[in-house]
Amino acid sequence: MMHMTLYWSRYVTLLFDSWRTDSWPSYLLSLAACFLFSAFYQYLEDRRLRFRSLASSSSSSSAAPPASAAAAAASPLLQKAGASALARSARVGAALLFGANSAIGYLLMLAIMSFNGGVFLAIVAGLTVGYYVFRFADEGGAVVVDNPCACA
Repeated sequence: MMHMTLYWSRYVTLLFDSWRTDSWPSYLLSLAACFLFSAFYQYLEDRRLRFRSLASSSSSSSAAPPASAAAAAASPLLQKAGASALARSARVGAALLFGANSAIGYLLMLAIMSFNGGVFLAIVAGLTVGYYVFRFADEGGAVVVDNPCACA
């Protein structure tokens, strides 16, 4: 039976039918996995934002500026054609990290939807610790996030 409210029990099914906890050691191990997985989510988000800033700084420094605003509007795709190999590989890396980070975010959301209170607290604590360890230094600089959605 699926719970629709938060419940506190060591018996929980996470993500797959085969991932069931039936004892305290298996439950605590699952909570530790949720904690580490959510901290890893913050690490990947930090790497993705750094790749993105690398890609944008490389492409802006290597691409030739357009002669006028009319020329830029007439040929918007030609501006990126002169991007360096480093900028292209950084863009591919950022895109791959975005995909992996989105998948992890959705898996964390599905784990929380098990409605187990311990799983909820482990994931929130992992996100908090991961943010403090990996992303707290970003607050000093200007990091532009184009999507305010927590899972993207």
